[in-house]
Amino acid sequence: MANADRYYIGANDEHGQEPPTEGKRTPVMPYVGRSFYENEFNRPAKYYFLAGAVVCGFNVYDVKPETGDLSVAARVARINRRRLDVLVTFAYNAEGNGENFNSVSGFEVFFSRENGRVSASRLLAYDLSAGLAEKLGAENLGAKNLGVGTLSGVGVLGSVNCPSALCECGFMTNFQEAKLMLDPDYQRLCAEGALAGVCNTFAVPLVSVADYENLPVLRRSSRGKAVQLAQIYFNLDGAELDPDGVFGPETLAETLGFQRQNSLEADGIIGRETWRTLLRKGAPPVLREGSRGTFVRYLQQKLLSKLYPAGGVDGIFGPKTRAAVEAFQTENSLVVDGVVGRATWEKLTPIGGGRPLP
Repeated sequence: MANADRYYIGANDEHGQEPPTEGKRTPVMPYVGRSFYENEFNRPAKYYFLAGAVVCGFNVYDVKPETGDLSVAARVARINRRRLDVLVTFAYNAEGNGENFNSVSGFEVFFSRENGRVSASRLLAYDLSAGLAEKLGAENLGAKNLGVGTLSGVGVLGSVNCPSALCECGFMTNFQEAKLMLDPDYQRLCAEGALAGVCNTFAVPLVSVADYENLPVLRRSSRGKAVQLAQIYFNLDGAELDPDGVFGPETLAETLGFQRQNSLEADGIIGRETWRTLLRKGAPPVLREGSRGTFVRYLQQKLLSKLYPAGGVDGIFGPKTRAAVEAFQTENSLVVDGVVGRATWEKLTPIGGGRPLP
């Protein structure tokens, strides 16, 4: 087996959220009264992938830490300065005019014949496809594998100086797959599939779980992969850090804010309890109106992915989140108390399901 530290892995998320890239969205989703935007899937999937790559020991590069969009030319320039060993881009597909749902579904991986490393790009694409198939296929979600295809005129595939492939993890215009876009567990599953493919490309062992109890204590001026891991998880929790592996003032501010919101000791030091909460390890706690923190964000994402309007994904359990919980409990034969305990979590955490298309 090869040493992962020999390789430099880049990840890119297509489009942006602030503001949302025009047209890159689902039809208006029923019950919640808004579209889901493509980057609401792409960005967290990228970060789950990068987090997994760090745990495996790879050196990683985040092409676009900004939440807004960035021109293809600017992305390509950033990528080519880094001399990456591979680039993986996360995206979501669409079929038709984008205004209505249809039956086209499945995941597909693309590479470009315009890439100067076309043979390596093709092999990467097939490895990514196999990894996604293992995670999303019949034994899990039964997602349709559309295989590997080619695209031309796509800069992050054809104009970069490293092997490159793009994962289209579903269709925004398929109702069931559109709902999955906001499910953090589906985002993670897609990332795990892509990471399995990259590990196969480089013959590197796949390490699937970060052991928070053995992660180092981090504080101001710490450096290295563990700092990158923390920065990536802060970004999953809504931050906009450059995951450069340097624990500077911005990372310190995010640490303090995260600790305060999660009722942890606000000392700016990432120790065992901050790691455990940041990585969302262990059984989710009982949540109720007034609760705050990363598990509330997770709750809000799960509710939205099942089309219960929980308000914004802000980590604050307010009246809208309570109303969404009560609606979910009513429709799933649970005790309707607005409290998210074991029985509600058991119904809520599976990937998929949720309200039907009216």
